[in-house]
Amino acid sequence: MPDNKGILRQLRSPLVFVVVLAGLWALQSRVLREEPRARIVPYSELLALAQGGKVAEAEFRSERILATLKSEAPGGKTELVTVERLPNIEDPTLLAALRASGTRLTGKAESQSNFWPILLSALPLLLLPLLFLGGGILGRGRRGGPLTFGKSNAKLYDLGPENRITFSDVAGIDEAKAELVEVVSFLKEPAKYRKVGARIPKGVLLVGPPGTGKTLLAKAVAGESGVPFFAMSGSEFVEMFVGVGASRVRDMFLQAKGRAPCIIFIDELDAVGKTRAGAAGFASNEEREQTLNQLLVEMDGFDSGAGLVIMAATNRPEILDKALLRAGRFDRQVIVGRPDVRGREAILRVHVKQIVMGPDVDLPVMAQRTPGMVGADLANVVNEAALASVRRDGEQVTMRDFEEAVDRIQLGLKREGRVMTREEKRRVAIHETGHAVAALSVEHSDPVHRVTIIPRSIGALGATLQLPTEERYLMTEHELHDRICVLLAGRAGEDVVFGEVSTGAEDDLERATELARLMVTRFGMSSALGPVSSGRAAGRGSGGFFDMEGGREISAETARTVDLEIKSLIDTEYARAKALLSAKRHTIDRVSAALLEKETLDRAELAALVGPS
Repeated sequence: MPDNKGILRQLRSPLVFVVVLAGLWALQSRVLREEPRARIVPYSELLALAQGGKVAEAEFRSERILATLKSEAPGGKTELVTVERLPNIEDPTLLAALRASGTRLTGKAESQSNFWPILLSALPLLLLPLLFLGGGILGRGRRGGPLTFGKSNAKLYDLGPENRITFSDVAGIDEAKAELVEVVSFLKEPAKYRKVGARIPKGVLLVGPPGTGKTLLAKAVAGESGVPFFAMSGSEFVEMFVGVGASRVRDMFLQAKGRAPCIIFIDELDAVGKTRAGAAGFASNEEREQTLNQLLVEMDGFDSGAGLVIMAATNRPEILDKALLRAGRFDRQVIVGRPDVRGREAILRVHVKQIVMGPDVDLPVMAQRTPGMVGADLANVVNEAALASVRRDGEQVTMRDFEEAVDRIQLGLKREGRVMTREEKRRVAIHETGHAVAALSVEHSDPVHRVTIIPRSIGALGATLQLPTEERYLMTEHELHDRICVLLAGRAGEDVVFGEVSTGAEDDLERATELARLMVTRFGMSSALGPVSSGRAAGRGSGGFFDMEGGREISAETARTVDLEIKSLIDTEYARAKALLSAKRHTIDRVSAALLEKETLDRAELAALVGPS
């Protein structure tokens, strides 16, 4: 049985209006422009045709004479000719000739009114508003109608039991979850708070680097509370037309108040809430400012006891307008930071539920191998490990797949097709062996997990991977010295074995120099400068009001001292690394030979080759 409602909806579609417009346009073109095709002839020629008896019918109009000529052959086609009538002049000769030849004479009075032509010409334009109005009415409730650009584009997630996200789905950010338990309690039992006169914060701002789980945490709050969840990106408010963003803000709050208690979530708040002070005031955007003003007004305009909570996320809190962060608006900020080693292990345990994991997978080791990674990165690691298992036709995801996934993300794809000469390959092996031996020899260094000389797509010809034994938040001066020594040991190994260096230490030198610069200028670890913090040299930055670096200017003399201290620190640690590796030349030869043979050495193999330090 046909769906009559579906057919009716199709008939009411805005496409019907387009078809009607096209039809009316064609009709007015036909009415106004279609005339009998007639050959225009001079008056004298028409008179000669009339005198020759060749005119079968003549129609006299106000401004012309339309004549139908007789066909010369039996059954042939007739021809129409026309001639303009001379104004206010009547020629009895033409009439006499037509009557003498028995021509049928007719007349037609042409209307002088332009009403119908004008109406038919303007009708399509008059129907255009109906098209937009019809599209707006029919498009109400769905995105994309012609007049819905002023409506909110917020997506409503009415999370049911089957797709509800709760705090159990969020791992590694326990402090942030604890901050939001109070919000969940308010949404579940608002009467308990009203009873004692408590006011829950109107706005909660989630602050943290990209990928740490800010949006997921907001959905978990909605899932724990069991309330609807309106989500919209800050960039979706601002349009080319001034006033559209403010209209969308009003519409979003109107919808949310109708479904309270609920949560409004604005992702990337900095897209609409940038500061209006300082240099930003010179590049003002009227549409963005109106949208921000409307958001501030709406946040002031609703009662905190109405069960409406606004949550927003940003990774750039420093550029937000101060009016957004004052008490009564986003008056609670929740830091969603990068997870520590225990947090990364918890996140991995959440994601590995979706895969078939082998018994040899050691998640604590994987958590140690991924320092600095956030939830999105760890989800990508698990997915890449599953893909690696499929590529080798495995039935389970093993530790080998996880190692390959981390290497793929951190170092890039393997370039096994890259052909290096034997001498180049040996130089790379010596370089990586230098890093590994130095790391195993100095006192303050993370244990070496694996050494490889397999080329990678990001340009690395080899890598020495170290695993921190614990999460570190502070480093001592001796630990920083040892780290610089290990970074320079690759170049020092080439110098010891070959007597010359190559371009392979470019990244190591850059990292070592930057670390030395921080020690001298930021950490006060220089005997020549003492415990002071130094910025850039005078003249190196734009300075003044438009200075975006925010550094402290120093004199040219101090800048020279900084450069000398950095060079002294690098030279000292390079000499130390070179002396250390010279004393262990036989170990270098032994490890590099094994590395050339196997291309990759793990911790146990490396420890057996190096022996006790």
